[in-house]
Amino acid sequence: MTGRFPIEDVSPSVACGRYPAKAVVGELVPVSAVAYREGHDALGCNVVWQGPDGAPRPFTRMRPGEPGRDRWHATIRPDAVGAWSFTVEAFDDPYLTWHHAVSKKLAAGQGVDELANDLAEGAALLAEALDGVPAEDAERVRAAVTALGDADLSLLRRVAPALELADLLWAYPVRRLVTAGETYPVWVDRPRALFSAWYEFFPRSEGAVPATVDAPARSGTFATATARLPAVAAMGFDVLYLPPIHPIGRVNRKGRNNTLVAGPDDVGSPWAIGAAEGGHEAIHPDLGTAADFRDFVGAAAGLGLEIAMDLALQCAPDHPWVTAHPEWFTTRADGSIAYAENPPKKYQDIYPLNFDNDPEGIRAEILRVVLHWVGEGIRIFRVDNPHTKPVDFWHWLITEVKRVEPDVLFLAEAFTRPAMMHGLAKVGFTQSYTYFTWRTSPAEMREYCAELLAAADYMRPNFWPNTPDILPESLQHGGPPMFRIRAVLASLLSPSWGMYAGYELFEHVPRPGAEEYVDSEKFELRPRDWAAAEAQGRSLAPFITRLNEIRRANPALHQLRNLHFHEIDNPALLCWSKRDADTGNTVLVVCSFDSTTVQWGNTTLDMPALGLDWHERFTVHDELTGASYDWGQHNAVRLDPYLQPAHVFTVRTAPVGGTTVAAGQTPAVPGQKDDRWSS
Repeated sequence: MTGRFPIEDVSPSVACGRYPAKAVVGELVPVSAVAYREGHDALGCNVVWQGPDGAPRPFTRMRPGEPGRDRWHATIRPDAVGAWSFTVEAFDDPYLTWHHAVSKKLAAGQGVDELANDLAEGAALLAEALDGVPAEDAERVRAAVTALGDADLSLLRRVAPALELADLLWAYPVRRLVTAGETYPVWVDRPRALFSAWYEFFPRSEGAVPATVDAPARSGTFATATARLPAVAAMGFDVLYLPPIHPIGRVNRKGRNNTLVAGPDDVGSPWAIGAAEGGHEAIHPDLGTAADFRDFVGAAAGLGLEIAMDLALQCAPDHPWVTAHPEWFTTRADGSIAYAENPPKKYQDIYPLNFDNDPEGIRAEILRVVLHWVGEGIRIFRVDNPHTKPVDFWHWLITEVKRVEPDVLFLAEAFTRPAMMHGLAKVGFTQSYTYFTWRTSPAEMREYCAELLAAADYMRPNFWPNTPDILPESLQHGGPPMFRIRAVLASLLSPSWGMYAGYELFEHVPRPGAEEYVDSEKFELRPRDWAAAEAQGRSLAPFITRLNEIRRANPALHQLRNLHFHEIDNPALLCWSKRDADTGNTVLVVCSFDSTTVQWGNTTLDMPALGLDWHERFTVHDELTGASYDWGQHNAVRLDPYLQPAHVFTVRTAPVGGTTVAAGQTPAVPGQKDDRWSS
């Protein structure tokens, strides 16, 4: 420690400042530090905040938190993408010391003679303060100086003008003995880095024609997949994630359901990248040309959809890199190249890269590939299995890409050990897949969300109820109500969420003994009759659409750090809220985890977290049903999995239109059927 005053435990700080903390443009970023001093004189703290242009932002005064803890707090709002930094400063605040002493002496009944020095010192202090206050406030300060020296006035009238400057001199303090702490980095992304709704589909399945006895299968193309874009946009998604679109290897190609021998119509896994047609910078010829891809990206952008590409750093045995750069792979004792394994699983159609034999060469090539797609207009990459590549490589690559294009975002698909997941977030990944899928009770979900909130300075979660690889048991056996429950949890607990196509059709049949889909789309074309499903009322799309509409309309749901849990006496229910500090917008959710049984519960709400006093009554408006309720701290709720498994309330302090329903009654969600699986 150096400097006049100790400054410790600064936040946000990632790995002691080794890596930048994360924020987005317009986000309120909490800054805190422990600072203290000797004796009884007042200490002040502030934040010096510098933007990517190098210009300092306005002085931000910090306020003390819990008495006796010496922790100071402020919030800062960045206004541009790029590399920011902040420094906490501590200083002697002579005006605050003077104000405190004079107030206590007056309260003790001391007179003019006893305060003579205080009056003189106050006048000198305010004269010093004149250099820092705005010109429009200078006359108030001069008047206070004059009053302090006017012996014809009563003592109270002499000191009152000076005491009334407390707010002004809090904002524009006299700072002595200024001590600067360490400087800490913050990387600020565009808002989509924090708030986004993702949808995943395989372009080759959209418009595909399965094989018949008379004709081979025909892949969908970018042109046919374009027809699906309006429906995805209409559901309220803003990011469309595509599995790899590159040529697929023919050597060791996997057949349907991951079988080792592929038939003549088997299309292979898109993650087995590379063939004679090219590698990671090429497009599978069945999908179309580079011009077709640009048209597809443009059509998506016209509907408000941003394309996220898969960055899967692995190769099929016939990838061009295997021949041109065998040193980029691992050679086994028998001279063969090692294919990917996660024992007992084997991935014979994939060669993992070896980053140690020629680190400079392989890094340069991967950077070239990524910047190629950036040049094609891609600003989001979903990264496949980043935990199987060196962490320092990702730190280097993300830094280099953002140096060229700061808007690029990276989602880490790393279902692995917590230390690795958090490490990848620290070194630069914008968002992270999480263990959300396997948190299946309210207690587990609450505990896990608390872990994520503790890491909010660097790790942004993206909650997915399903992926092409993951069909969790909760969806296999929970029926349509569980699909609604998991969608509510994913979309309203986290500011970013996503789902894989087929979720809205309640696809739930697993491969026997596995958390995977039978007839997995990873290995075959899976055209779906979307129109027939919606016409027959077999689609969850209207419910998904409503959830995304609620998300967009409520600023409270655009944030992560504001997640707050409330008590409810039924362990099958979870209650939480989010509140936006700027607008006062507050969303309160009660969700059941039980997809088969009606559940009742009684809430004990943390009223200040809702922006209310403990005794207040207020209106909650259910955004799913249109019903309104009169609530207080304690309320009864009834959730029916087949009619309404969750309440999604906006909190209002004035009466609202719509149906008023007595507490405990549950109106059905409009357009929702009491649907059960028949098998």
